[in-house]
Amino acid sequence: MSQATTIERSEAAATSLSQAQLPIGQILLSRKTISETDLQKALSVQASVGGRLGAILVRIGAVAEDNVLEALRDQIGFDIIAGENLPQDPAIYLETIKASEIDLNWWVDQSVLAWSGSDAVLHCIARDPLTPSLQETLVQTFAGKVLRWWLVRARDLDFMLDLVRRAESTTGIDIAGDVALLRELAEEAPVVELVANTMSQAVNEGASDIHVEPREYEFDIRFRVDGVLQNRLTLPRTRFDAVASRIKLISGLDIAERRLPQDGRIGIRISGKDIDFRVSCLPGVWGESIVMRLLLKEQKDINLAKIGMAADHRELFERHAQEPYGIILVTGPTGSGKSTTLKATLEFIKDGKLKLITVEDPVEYNIPGVTQVQTKAGIGYTFARALRSILRQDPDVIMIGEIRDLETAQIAVQASLTGHMVFSTLHTNDSLSAFTRLIDMGVEPFLVASSVRAVMAQRLVRRLCPACRVPHDPPHAVKLRCDELRQQFPTMFQGTPQWFDAKGCKQCQHTGYRGRLGIYEVCAVTEPIADAILHQKTLHDMERLARIQGFRTLFEDGLLKAWEGSTSVEEVIRVAGQVSSELD
Repeated sequence: MSQATTIERSEAAATSLSQAQLPIGQILLSRKTISETDLQKALSVQASVGGRLGAILVRIGAVAEDNVLEALRDQIGFDIIAGENLPQDPAIYLETIKASEIDLNWWVDQSVLAWSGSDAVLHCIARDPLTPSLQETLVQTFAGKVLRWWLVRARDLDFMLDLVRRAESTTGIDIAGDVALLRELAEEAPVVELVANTMSQAVNEGASDIHVEPREYEFDIRFRVDGVLQNRLTLPRTRFDAVASRIKLISGLDIAERRLPQDGRIGIRISGKDIDFRVSCLPGVWGESIVMRLLLKEQKDINLAKIGMAADHRELFERHAQEPYGIILVTGPTGSGKSTTLKATLEFIKDGKLKLITVEDPVEYNIPGVTQVQTKAGIGYTFARALRSILRQDPDVIMIGEIRDLETAQIAVQASLTGHMVFSTLHTNDSLSAFTRLIDMGVEPFLVASSVRAVMAQRLVRRLCPACRVPHDPPHAVKLRCDELRQQFPTMFQGTPQWFDAKGCKQCQHTGYRGRLGIYEVCAVTEPIADAILHQKTLHDMERLARIQGFRTLFEDGLLKAWEGSTSVEEVIRVAGQVSSELD
């Protein structure tokens, strides 16, 4: 039986003759999935060590495995099978293995599995289904069957191979204490490809974090997309040590240390983008929890007009940002978009006439025309020490990544009082709490009142997917609150409200949301507010004074975005909370 008659081709892929005639690298290049530089680098690696070009591109982080599989489907005609569509019972694979009379070790070494289907069809998946010896062996072994080959993600194949091995034998190897073996496993091609592909997939999906979380018998890989964790992969616990060691190895951490927390960093180029991964390892009951935060070095088209600010907030913020001196504070928890807002602010005021310097930990965005300073706490180069040096550089504008202590706060205040514009962030729940936070640090109230020009709190809510959002009637209390806000902000709450809710479709990965936008509360330090700060009035008193000048809370600004149809009421409540007094 010839190879042509034993391998069933996909009808759709078979018609793509022009694609089938091209090498895999050229297909990916023509689709603009990779760059010419990526291709040349992969070809150089292939010439040195051999291997399939697609696998090498995944291994060096140039492309996600899904893109390679789609290109291979058009090139060789094999369909792609998703992990959830594979037989989940290892006994099904073991039945085929026993029928073949070939030792299990051969199947594992070749990274191949097969299962019988209907009408004498044998379905096959392999890491490299085009290996001639592999195809010849299976054709001869199953001479009475038609072989149908499928393309499959390496991680799905590895998961099934692990299930089969565990089902066949309950004995395992304790590798946790063998550092040399861990290092060896971390360099194995399947582990390298799994980690590289996970990082590429996270970048392509726009994830902000990758979480690798061990459990007793399995471990999960989850992505935080649009602020919400989503499970992407569950693998057997036996593979965790190798994966964790690989991540620690490329991030410069000690793979032998599993009792203490560690922090590292990975700089890599993925899909044409320079990415920094900040890696944090935290020892837990079942192993180290690993979190990798993605920092895109360059982001284009970030400006104050595109981050979700309402017109009145933007006008107020831009006006204060252009003042010659003072402090503007942006508050919110980690991941609320503070750094993005500050980058957009610097882009807004950058005119080529001002000396702009930032001090950050880490430098998250590269901003052309701005001098950016990275602190190094390990050698004593702190925010405060860096600021003292910066002031001798004759800056006009200073951006401080975060005010963390009294010393940094005092230098920022003194800089603002001596003719510098200072932008910085604080970790507070709302904008007005920034004043009490600075006072609690030890800054004198009169210095806070005289130096701070404006404070802004922000959160990120998910945008509704425009392809699948559905009309929605919000609760009666929300409608009543919006009627009140319409009277207070007639220029903002205009027209007929566009209430929508999330549904979910393929374009948004069935979440109902795609992308994020900010909700804000902005408070300018006017004379009444400065007097309240000076006399340390309560937050309630300060909010009452702020409302007179057009202040609205995060929740109320979120309702404005829901009114406009950009997000849902449920999302606003999830992010900003449902303050009972605001819906009474």
